[in-house]
Amino acid sequence: MANISIDQLAAAITDAVREYTEDVINAIETKVDETATDVLEETIRLAPKRTGKYAKGFVQTRRTLASHGYRGYTVWNKKHYRRVHLLEFGHAKRGGGRVRAFPHLRPAYEKHAAKLPDEIKRIIRNGGGT
Repeated sequence: MANISIDQLAAAITDAVREYTEDVINAIETKVDETATDVLEETIRLAPKRTGKYAKGFVQTRRTLASHGYRGYTVWNKKHYRRVHLLEFGHAKRGGGRVRAFPHLRPAYEKHAAKLPDEIKRIIRNGGGT
């Protein structure tokens, strides 16, 4: 531990907090990026593949709220966005009855994104380290 004068103490504390904050922010952003990629890959893997066009339409879009510095991702189907809820939850047939559901987006989200809050807590506890 280096000897610091009282005059330099506030600056040293400020620098330490700033470094901690930057490390934590970078580690959280990396973890969110990894989680979004995992959800996308799992969704593509679980999506119904009669022709394969539906599964290939899934993408992740990064969104940033500049006023809050919030950064998040949305996993969605760019080409067949109107079809996702019909396949995910099933739907009524025209002549009566129901079409079975093919859950693919929700299971992928629950598998990977459910762990994210615990991972963020661990990152904060470890000061941005692994």
